[in-house]
Amino acid sequence: MPTITDFIEPAAAFDPEVISVMGEAYERALKSCGVTSPTSVREVIATRIISMARAGERDPIKLCAESLAALNGSADRA
Repeated sequence: MPTITDFIEPAAAFDPEVISVMGEAYERALKSCGVTSPTSVREVIATRIISMARAGERDPIKLCAESLAALNGSADRA
């Protein structure tokens, strides 16, 4: 299964500590959705986490919650 680093372009854009926080948030979000989430779901979650981390967010709980909110927002538009 992909990890958050599979979605970061380039991977060197974040230091190891931030990647660890993003990975924790990503794993939390996937557990919330179910481990067998489709690729599109994993991509929405990862994209939101990466975007928030680029904006300076470092709290894995907030990153997880906002990524799930983004996922729910995309489901509302479908």
